Amino acid sequence: MANHEASGKQVVLVVGGAVAGSEAVAQFTQQGILTIVMEQNPRPYGKIEDGLPRWHVKLRRQEYDKIDSKLADPNVRFIPLTKLGRDITLEEILGWGLSAVCLATGAWRDRPLPIPGIDAYVDRGFYYQNPFVYWFNHYEDPGYDGPRCEAPDGAIVVGGGLASLDVVKILQLEAVGHALKAKGLPGEMLELEHKGIKRSLDALGITMADLGVKGCTLYYRRRVEDMPLQEPPDNPTPEQMAKTGMVRRKLLQNFLEKYLFTFHERHAPVAPIVEDDGLAGLKFAETEVKDGRAVLKPGSEKEVRAPLVISSIGSIPEPLQGIEMKGELYRIKDENSGEVEGLPGVFALGNAVTGKGNIQISFKHGRLVGLHVCEYLRGRPALSPTKVAAIEAKIKSLQEKVGYSGNYKEWIAKARHFDGLSAQPERVEGVAPTV
Repeated sequence: MANHEASGKQVVLVVGGAVAGSEAVAQFTQQGILTIVMEQNPRPYGKIEDGLPRWHVKLRRQEYDKIDSKLADPNVRFIPLTKLGRDITLEEILGWGLSAVCLATGAWRDRPLPIPGIDAYVDRGFYYQNPFVYWFNHYEDPGYDGPRCEAPDGAIVVGGGLASLDVVKILQLEAVGHALKAKGLPGEMLELEHKGIKRSLDALGITMADLGVKGCTLYYRRRVEDMPLQEPPDNPTPEQMAKTGMVRRKLLQNFLEKYLFTFHERHAPVAPIVEDDGLAGLKFAETEVKDGRAVLKPGSEKEVRAPLVISSIGSIPEPLQGIEMKGELYRIKDENSGEVEGLPGVFALGNAVTGKGNIQISFKHGRLVGLHVCEYLRGRPALSPTKVAAIEAKIKSLQEKVGYSGNYKEWIAKARHFDGLSAQPERVEGVAPTV
């Protein structure tokens, strides 16, 4: 880079090393920038590990390898098990005098279900999506000590995006798998997921009714065509939006046929049903979609009882002291730059900005902001060797505190063998306890 003097360096700190963070890191290291990656977990894989359900074996391995190849660069200083806001504050980090700070902190907090008082029933008939998926991904790990969840037959899921379909699939696989095993029949999760429940049961000559499995039900407040299962093109025409709606309906229909759950569109939850100090279901009202909004239809309320309700209406970033929020996301100047309002040299990227847990969207945004930060650093003075040495000392102190030797490949090779020890309470907490 033009400002990369032999006597000094640019030093950037990236908080969070998953898809968006690691891609920004790659942009920096290609320019010879010394890049610090501060990660709250033992492993930097974020929601690839803890939000993408464990049947995605091949995809998870591919993404792990991509992240590892970027973070193993000699210009990277990795600091695991160090959470911003818990182990170190943003104010402390800004006091280091870094060239720039990038917040790729992800979206670990569940968006609150808009029913007054509902959070009082967390773990009493009610879960949020993030702790539930985290439990599913890790409950078989040796020494697992994270959230304890159940997946009873007949549950309700409130949502409508791809993540809610993952929750539905978990519930169906758990219920059918357990029922098959109780009858001495094959019911391995990966096989059921790959073939689909219908094909698997057809091959055995049995039905859901034969197993005594009712299945879960997904409720969505708008129309099927509005479900964010397929992204429309940028600045879509009415014809393109109509085509996107048709694709969304087809995707949902295929999913219904494969996993045998129930779906109700244009239904919004309005009140809890409480029995014995626990949640026993929800009251729903029918809706009409007017000007893109779901409007409740008067007099359409009905009670729906269930042994469990799971809210899967989206994830949002955790608030950070020193960062202003705009609604549920960080306040930034614009999405393309990720520049945080009021904090020069601080940038946000990935889910914390886009609000979308899509791998490709996170990757593209990480690259976009990474390139912007590289441009921001051009023409700015490099840090002096003395300043760089002082920062390196702070890095080493934090690494030693968590037992990290400085060898990324060695650390990851060991970390891949202790999944059950990687559960951190902070990464499974949201409005109620969160991936």
